[in-house]
Amino acid sequence: MADAMSEYLKQDMQCEGLLECIHGLKGLDKEIFKVLTDASEPLTVDEIAEAVDRERSTAYRSVQRLLQSGFVQKEQVNYDQGGYYHVFRPTDPDEIADDMQRMLNDWYAKMGQLIGEFREKYEKALDEPPAATAEN
Repeated sequence: MADAMSEYLKQDMQCEGLLECIHGLKGLDKEIFKVLTDASEPLTVDEIAEAVDRERSTAYRSVQRLLQSGFVQKEQVNYDQGGYYHVFRPTDPDEIADDMQRMLNDWYAKMGQLIGEFREKYEKALDEPPAATAEN
């Protein structure tokens, strides 16, 4: 993963790279997201864990990151005789894209503000004469 914006811009990124770049998701998170988007119906954590060949707890942590990022939706399925379980499905791609666009716009506005502050701070510093040093 690139640390500097200039490094990100030099990379040959795929659209899935947005998951990592914007939301800080990991490789397993992207893999699970793909499993869910390829599935014809929502999946349980056990089914997800089996599909990615990981322990249930590892898959669960990844699904939680996807939930927190808004990439996955959780649904409760009730048994007729009582009790329930959860299944997970991907969020509508348009919702995800709109959310990423909003986040990018917010980031862009914040960076513009910081660049303005940088310009103002260092233009003032260049305009002011250096402090006189005391002679002995």
